[in-house]
Amino acid sequence: MRIHYYLGWFNNLFPENLGRVLQEDITDRKSLAMISSNPSIFEDDGATERSWLNQAGIMFDEYHLINYRVQKEDAQSIIQNASVIFLLGGNILNQNSFLMEYELSDSIKDSNAVVMGASAGAINMSAKFLCSKNFGDEVKMSSVYDGIGLDNFSILSHFDLENNMALVQSELSQLSEEIDIYASNKDCAVRVKGDKIDVFGNVFLISGSKIQKLDETL
Repeated sequence: MRIHYYLGWFNNLFPENLGRVLQEDITDRKSLAMISSNPSIFEDDGATERSWLNQAGIMFDEYHLINYRVQKEDAQSIIQNASVIFLLGGNILNQNSFLMEYELSDSIKDSNAVVMGASAGAINMSAKFLCSKNFGDEVKMSSVYDGIGLDNFSILSHFDLENNMALVQSELSQLSEEIDIYASNKDCAVRVKGDKIDVFGNVFLISGSKIQKLDETL
């Protein structure tokens, strides 16, 4: 059964109930494959994201960081053998380009691993997403990009929604006519397990230009 976690950002640790659900979902702990969002910056090693898992008591026999130090063929092999694939937070478009250059999207989609993404990583897991300078993205014009497409919706992750609700609604209105958008701030998660979608924290659904807060189900 496919399991995907679209995470915001956690300033401290995974909250206890989210950690407990992750414990239950991540039963195979042989190998963690982390995909950098700044593959040229080797110091970006996923230490923060890894610390969340460590604190939740989720340890792996092997840890792999995929960046430009790893050859393309080796990266694909690491993905194919991973128990959990974690797309790290950071730069959305750098990670998006890296996924295309290394042809990792199909390997991720074909994998039986639990797939997780934090912030930028969560956005890149989705089917489509909007990059806008109004969201703090380093782009001159707002544009829609294709993500991996693990699930047929869009994600806006780790954005200050509560203070920018009108902006978010206007920016995402057009895309929301085409595809559902799950928008969340930090300390949030959207979990897809099989055909069921669960939410943790303050998560909003934008669909058909309308926005509504979802009830927590995790």
